[in-house]
Amino acid sequence: MNLSIIKYNAGNIQSVLYALERLGIEAKVTDVAEELFAADKVIFPGVGAAASAMESLKVNRLDEVIRQLKQPVLGICVGMQLLFESSEEGDTDCLGIIPYKVKKFNADAGLKIPQIGWNDIYGLKSELFRDIPEYSYVYYVHSYYAEMNPYSIATTKYGIEYCGAVRKDNFYGVQFHAEKSAEVGSKILENFLSL
Repeated sequence: MNLSIIKYNAGNIQSVLYALERLGIEAKVTDVAEELFAADKVIFPGVGAAASAMESLKVNRLDEVIRQLKQPVLGICVGMQLLFESSEEGDTDCLGIIPYKVKKFNADAGLKIPQIGWNDIYGLKSELFRDIPEYSYVYYVHSYYAEMNPYSIATTKYGIEYCGAVRKDNFYGVQFHAEKSAEVGSKILENFLSL
């Protein structure tokens, strides 16, 4: 399988590579458009701030490349958030693939922000979650969340219910760090690779 990981300044690339290695899968880390277009699958990782991540993508016109990808693409954490229309983080225009917004958790609601640690996912509906039991635990680190929307394929609750995972056409996204989510995360990556 020809698997590419998008190379840009906001990717948690090393931990994704380790997770794939544990599955016996090699991936190419690249910011070359032709290599991304030629891949069977693409992983779009992300940590850090939405605004600087978008700036980094624009440097090599990767924002335009990502919008044109036709094969399965998996956004992780900030990589998922950037698939949305906009983020309240730095009032950022994102890729606009999913026409909904990313919002900041409300500290006034008594929530500790960022949400760091294990939380469960439920309302699972996609082959991405094949053989994953409802209310499985996955690992989160984030201060912003995608609002629930018609493309949500998993729900998480942290003060409010929000979109734990999303799918629109060939674009999939998980808010949690699949690469740090133990056996459940490994199975989700496996399921993505077998789409």
